[in-house]
Amino acid sequence: MMGKIMELREKRARVWEQAKTFLDERRGEDDLLSAEDALTYEKMEIEVVNLGKEIERLERQAALDLELSQATSTVLKSRPGVEREKEGRASNEYREAFWRHMRNRSDLEVRNSLTVGTDSEGGYLVPDEFERTLIEALEAENIMRQLAKVITTSSGDKKIPVVASKGMATWVEEEGPILEDDDTFTQVSIGAYKVATMIKVSEELLNDSVFDLEGYIAKEFGRRIGAKEEEAFLVGNGQGKPTGIFDADHGGQIGVTTAAASIKMDEIFDLFYSLKSPYRKRAVFITNDTTVKEIRKLKDGQGQYLWQPSLKVGEVDTILNCPVKTSVYVPSVAPGEKVIAFGDFSYYWIADRQDRSFQRLSELYAATGQVGFRTTQRVDGRLILQEAIKILQMKG
Repeated sequence: MMGKIMELREKRARVWEQAKTFLDERRGEDDLLSAEDALTYEKMEIEVVNLGKEIERLERQAALDLELSQATSTVLKSRPGVEREKEGRASNEYREAFWRHMRNRSDLEVRNSLTVGTDSEGGYLVPDEFERTLIEALEAENIMRQLAKVITTSSGDKKIPVVASKGMATWVEEEGPILEDDDTFTQVSIGAYKVATMIKVSEELLNDSVFDLEGYIAKEFGRRIGAKEEEAFLVGNGQGKPTGIFDADHGGQIGVTTAAASIKMDEIFDLFYSLKSPYRKRAVFITNDTTVKEIRKLKDGQGQYLWQPSLKVGEVDTILNCPVKTSVYVPSVAPGEKVIAFGDFSYYWIADRQDRSFQRLSELYAATGQVGFRTTQRVDGRLILQEAIKILQMKG
């Protein structure tokens, strides 16, 4: 598979070079393309985008294949040759009972085994091994989980101390008094909002022992919840959901406001340098695909295009040598919209309430021969230090 990925990367690089050459040769004195040339360039750019998406899919598949080929946990041994018995939701007994119950093969022994994982809403907490699968599925669907700091909370709000202002040193006269200038602190509170989805599976599939119920639920959970999380982590307003990095009050700071209805090269540079240099060491651009489309046409002072495609496996496309990620939830270019975030996203904290819950609903869809699975998760997200992320906003 790696050979195929490298082949696609090389093809993508060739197509992009052809697109740049075409763009340079066909631009008129007004720096614009004719209608016919614009259509030709659009086709070339679409091929670059589609090849990029296929490369991402293949890399995710390769990473998942590698993960699944490895042991899911490390065996703990009290002495050579003796495996330590796992307990609670990590035990094989709980895992087997959980999935037998989900397939409606529950009996008294199964119900007794599940008592260690009963939640407050009538469902059952997922087994430990499966919970790790869910986290992996969420990360595959959610760019913010790849970049942010993820913590686990047990219950209630978590108070995070943040330095609001730092003390300063001063020059003093010999034997003169030294002025006090302490750091000041504030707190950021992270709670746990509830996100849920309902999954329906036909009774025929549940009764088919070949059907991978665990894999199907993990995939659907990751797709649905992951998408909803990413939307909130980016543009959430904190009302019943996490607070996103583009939030007006608690998101990143405005670094640049464009002078016109389109983005200019100098404004990308201004955004870059509006971020303090310590944060630029790990900085990433997050924007929409349509905004990247506009940035691809921009050059720096040496005539080099700002956007550069990745050429190596595991690397991503870059703008000004910084990785660029895209999400459909970032607003597109329009008057007054915030369209690019640039910064160190490890200062965005995602708080997972550890226990995720599944509940089998046998009667709700019985008339249609289906069984429902109610899935819930509690999570919050908040930018802890606003100066760590700068925003480019369009002129209103």
